[in-house]
Amino acid sequence: MKTDEREIDMNKIMKRVVSKGWIILLIFLGACETLPAKRVTLNDIDPPKWVLKGGGAYKDSGGKAFYGVGSATGIKNFSLQRVTADDRARNDLAKVFEFLTKSLLKDYMAHTTAGDFTKSTEEQNVEGVIRTVTAATLTGVMIIDHWEHPHRNELFALATLNLEKFKQNIDRHKELSKEVRDAVKENAEKLHEELEQEVLKMEGGIG
Repeated sequence: MKTDEREIDMNKIMKRVVSKGWIILLIFLGACETLPAKRVTLNDIDPPKWVLKGGGAYKDSGGKAFYGVGSATGIKNFSLQRVTADDRARNDLAKVFEFLTKSLLKDYMAHTTAGDFTKSTEEQNVEGVIRTVTAATLTGVMIIDHWEHPHRNELFALATLNLEKFKQNIDRHKELSKEVRDAVKENAEKLHEELEQEVLKMEGGIG
């Protein structure tokens, strides 16, 4: 009897061990299934350099130029996605020229307040310069490249504005005095140099 009881007890113990083993195995398998997949980054898929760099100022075969990068994701209609990415690239480029207009405002106000100008005349002149810079920027911007992310529905667009073409557009606005046109072009040149130096610093830090 004692032997039978021991066998029964051993069977119970083995059943419990096996049951616990299955439970542990199921928990382990469940944990494996819920582990998050490795996130694919831009560096993993070797995109064009401009996608990683983003907007800024660079020198290339076409000379000095300003660049803007935009992207659109989650849009099923490809044409709409492309238009959205293009617009965002233009907007990214436009942000660069916010610095230009701000510096122009400071310089221009400093010049006009030194002369015999009324406040209303100063404001009109400043507004005219801003409108001219904006028009020259929008006229010269071109979308020159696109890149589609292979693992998600995201399209990137690259916008550019050649510095020399921008200057030529400014020269066409004869409603501005030669002094003002020269000031705009000079500030644009300085802005390009400053942004280019910032880009070089960032690339040096990354390297």
